[in-house]
Amino acid sequence: MIFRIADLPEDEQPLQRLTTHGASSLSDAELLSLIVVTGTHGKSSLDLAREILTEGLDVAVRRDWTTFGRIRGVGRGKAARISAAFELGRRAAGSRRPASEIVFGPESVARRLIVRYEHATQERLGALFLDAKNRIISERELYVGTLNAATVSTRDILRYALEEHAASVIVFHNHPSGDPAPSPEDLIFTKKLVAAGQLLGIDLADHIILGANRFVSLKTRGDI
Repeated sequence: MIFRIADLPEDEQPLQRLTTHGASSLSDAELLSLIVVTGTHGKSSLDLAREILTEGLDVAVRRDWTTFGRIRGVGRGKAARISAAFELGRRAAGSRRPASEIVFGPESVARRLIVRYEHATQERLGALFLDAKNRIISERELYVGTLNAATVSTRDILRYALEEHAASVIVFHNHPSGDPAPSPEDLIFTKKLVAAGQLLGIDLADHIILGANRFVSLKTRGDI
């Protein structure tokens, strides 16, 4: 006998429970089943969701979306929806900050950035632009890929800082390996950005490297 969600009593179906009691009343698998939407022969959407989460939610969110296609019944459309949902969750978690948040030190921004970037499979570089009172004016993700002179321009970062009328900049990027120890390229790039910023009167307040639930502040290390 094939199990179908529609065979459940209406008040036990994930969509009805979400409508009646809210999303917090659903398990991880039930929430994911609503994103999966449909099952396949011999599997309900809830079965598929449970299979995707076999190794846990933390493992599932780190997967490249193309790997979902290896699970029978998860095609390109389902995989794309799952990947999009996980990415929205990361972005939402990382963007929770009050307007004009004051930065008191690397810890105050690094933790929320880790939530957003610790599962990224490529290096991503961004910047926080601060006013003269260390309040965040804006945040931008600027580059995706290996951090080197071919892909990262200090000129572009400082151009954005000038557009925002920023007094200082905090640059951040992640290490997909999970180890936030700076590479020689990281240190060279940082020195170039410090020197270029001095010419324009823009201070590099910090360069934060994000790893797996940890980070390194080059300012704290004395590299800035």
